[in-house]
Amino acid sequence: MAQITVTLDANLAIDVMMLSGTRNPQDAVELVLRDYLARGRRTETRTGEAADGQRLDPQRPTAQEG
Repeated sequence: MAQITVTLDANLAIDVMMLSGTRNPQDAVELVLRDYLARGRRTETRTGEAADGQRLDPQRPTAQEG
């Protein structure tokens, strides 16, 4: 897997470390990003994609008048 370097504000890194319970800022940021991505996938699975709305809401026939 490719590695990248990201510069963060020290206070932000400390907050992330405190929230994740880690002592290493790199591990903390990685945990937060993995959690964010997993949450997004769970939400997408639960709600579906934008194209699913058309599939679930079929066009209803119009009532015939007369």
